[in-house]
Amino acid sequence: MDLKKKWNAWKWQVFYVFSLGYLGRVCAQLHYTIVEESEPGTIVGNVARDLGLNAEQIFDRRLRLGSEESRRYFILNLETGDLLLNEKIDRESLCGLSSSCLLPVELIIEKPLELFRLFIEVLDINDNSPHFINNERLIKIAELAAPGLRFPLENAIDLDVGTNAVSSYEMSPSQYFSLNVKKLKDGKLFPELVLENALDREEIAEHHLILSALDGGHPERSGTTKITVHVLDNNDNPPTFDQPVYKISVIENIMPGTLLIKLNATDLDGGPNGDIEYSLEDHSLNSAGKLFKLDPHSGEIHVQGHIDFEESSFYELYVRARDKGVPVMEGHCVIQVEIEDSNDNPPEVYVTSLENSIPENTPIGTVVGLFNIIDRDSGKNGEVQVEISPGIPFKFKSFENHYSLITDGVLDREIKPQYTIYLVATDLGLPPMNTKRTIVLNISDVNDNPPIFSHHYFNAYIYENNVPGILLCTLFATDADEGENSQLRFSVSETYIAGSPISSYIYVSESNGKVYAQRSFNYEHIQLLEVKVFVEDQGSPKLKSNATLYIFILDQNDNYPKILYPVLTREAIEHQRIPRPASAGYLITKITAVDADSGYNAWLSYSILDSSDPSMFKIAAHTGEIRMMRRLLESDESLYTILVLVKDNGNPALSSTATIYVSFEEVIHDETPKSQDYQTAHNEPSDITLYLIISLAAVSTVAIITFIVLTIRCIRTNNDQSSSTCFGGSEVNDLQCPHQPTLHLNSDGTLKYMEVKTLTRPTNQCYSTCISPALERTDFTFLRPLDFPQLKDILNDEESFSINSDFSDVIQVRSIDHCV
Repeated sequence: MDLKKKWNAWKWQVFYVFSLGYLGRVCAQLHYTIVEESEPGTIVGNVARDLGLNAEQIFDRRLRLGSEESRRYFILNLETGDLLLNEKIDRESLCGLSSSCLLPVELIIEKPLELFRLFIEVLDINDNSPHFINNERLIKIAELAAPGLRFPLENAIDLDVGTNAVSSYEMSPSQYFSLNVKKLKDGKLFPELVLENALDREEIAEHHLILSALDGGHPERSGTTKITVHVLDNNDNPPTFDQPVYKISVIENIMPGTLLIKLNATDLDGGPNGDIEYSLEDHSLNSAGKLFKLDPHSGEIHVQGHIDFEESSFYELYVRARDKGVPVMEGHCVIQVEIEDSNDNPPEVYVTSLENSIPENTPIGTVVGLFNIIDRDSGKNGEVQVEISPGIPFKFKSFENHYSLITDGVLDREIKPQYTIYLVATDLGLPPMNTKRTIVLNISDVNDNPPIFSHHYFNAYIYENNVPGILLCTLFATDADEGENSQLRFSVSETYIAGSPISSYIYVSESNGKVYAQRSFNYEHIQLLEVKVFVEDQGSPKLKSNATLYIFILDQNDNYPKILYPVLTREAIEHQRIPRPASAGYLITKITAVDADSGYNAWLSYSILDSSDPSMFKIAAHTGEIRMMRRLLESDESLYTILVLVKDNGNPALSSTATIYVSFEEVIHDETPKSQDYQTAHNEPSDITLYLIISLAAVSTVAIITFIVLTIRCIRTNNDQSSSTCFGGSEVNDLQCPHQPTLHLNSDGTLKYMEVKTLTRPTNQCYSTCISPALERTDFTFLRPLDFPQLKDILNDEESFSINSDFSDVIQVRSIDHCV
């Protein structure tokens, strides 16, 4: 019974032999035959060879049986590729009386995913003999019955099919009766007893006949039933139906109790001999008798069970009408009931195989799922159309009732990591029925996105004399991938600067991109570090990107002013000889000093710290010129001492002092100092005189022009594009010009000048220092020229990035055509 139930679940999937469509290619159908009742272990066929697989490919491509039903009846020998019988098959239990018995078997190759459907035809053997439901049959015939009268006999049942089924009937010889075999619409043979000669009850009251049913098998099998004919007297008119065959069409699922037909049989006899009772023949009670009910008195046939087209599309009812005469006479008719299909079965969706996750680089046309969609209805009611969600990179490809879900577009996990596919299978019936199925496909990541720095350039600023280990800035990078493909590792290009590896200057944390100073920087030795940094993911293969990190070393006031004139030596300090008639305003001498720092730290101011006569001399705060405030009186002394303080503008300020001896004499000889007179034991540059002249001119001019020009520039640069700065731990807070640095270079890539804006010293003014080309060769510059051609690219790149710190100082570099 279990086998029969499973067959009922399968038999509607097997309508005819067909070629199977799979994975976008059509595979030839594999068809094998096996005789029922074969012993387990019987070889059905070598499926591996028929599929073109050798022994090695069976394991490599993972050939296996698909459905559980396939594995019940068959096993697959993975060494030889043979399909073997797993248990005996009884064709009659599996397929019943169906003329064809096909077992569908699913074969799956997993690498790459392929599905093959083969059919095993179970061949019938003649293992069942024909038999009759009743071993004996009593037929009552009036003696007045006319020759030629026919009496239906019970047909034999044989569970075998084809040639092994009932193929003929035989009856024991009799001079009164003959056997007529009629072939019905469904191919069955229906025996009839034909009265050949009139009966004489007085001569023979009972006739005993043997009816034999023979099948066509080898060896031939047979079954018999005993027929007893009882000859009755009188009542010589049997009931007669309007027509011998009634054809009726009825739609499936008709309501129980519905009237199917009302039969009408007539009997020419009167009285009890004309009273008719209706009944179904014995062989109609097995199947049709459960679905239809015949009223014995009215002849009405009603529906009493559930009629399902999918179970059977045709029924035949054999009706008998008997009178109440003595002997009883009867008439017969056949009712042929055609069942019409209605759309009462929705499509059924079976998932044969489905990938849980597919990589995002899956090629277009790759099969990711296999489906079997069937509809148990017939005709248009059984035709199915499949639709899936629109706008997704997947589509269905079908062959018969098999479907493969394949990729139809480029997948990108970074755009959409998961697809929910809504599958709707709809038949073409009226009204249509549909089945919905939700399929979830996850897109797995591949390393197809390199890490990306947040900016092409990173700018970091740090004051010199910093503490080693201080954080300079943090490199920011992102990777659109996930997992190991997005785990980032930062590194730095191992280059050399000033003969030392870059790793001796800075350290970059691999895990978080933080950049730390490895040493204390000295602005007077190096002003800028250009470092190429890299970020690399941990995918396979690894992808990387690079950016440039510019570390600007900012100046601190760590150098004392250096007095160039008057030259201080270990010997006696030279006196400034002044003629006594010198008037007020007479230039005594000029103090010349430089500071190795830059910016405000290099701005120098001059003042008289102490003097023999404070009313006699004054000094220009910015030029260092010492002049007489009044004429020399007769009572005044001839020798004076002036202590001059030279102080820079740093915070805290650093200073140096110089002592000037002034002697007033009546006659002054021309002792103009030569350039070699200023040389010291420290071997000052030979062209110091030229530098002193340029310095005096520059300092005098800057005091007047710088405040005017740079104040205007500060106002105009309020609208300039800003960029953040990254400082590494300075504590300078007195510069508050809210503009950000802009670097402008000479044509050879060197930095022209650096301009420092402030709202504090003096208010609303920004200062700049610059170097004339003549001073670029000296050691006493306010700002050293920087030879960094790459800075041009930074200044022109709007995406250059700098990191803010806790400093209020902002340095801005402006382009100046020339410096005075």
